[in-house]
Amino acid sequence: MVEITAEDSERVELLEIVSSSKIGLKILSKEQLQRLAALVEGKDYSHDVEALISKIELLKKINNRLYDLGDGRIIV
Repeated sequence: MVEITAEDSERVELLEIVSSSKIGLKILSKEQLQRLAALVEGKDYSHDVEALISKIELLKKINNRLYDLGDGRIIV
């Protein structure tokens, strides 16, 4: 039986926020985005090619949003 860690729960919670609407990444704060990126990067999806591709795409979107927030280009 696989045990669910606190990090797994936190990752799932943040992913649910992101996937719940089209503006999911805009809802999260900079700190939450950084935490989500760290949690997703730490998860091993090498056993599932589709999940690995989704991970890479999500990390790109998170990094783009963090860049926009860091430069102050987007006013939320």
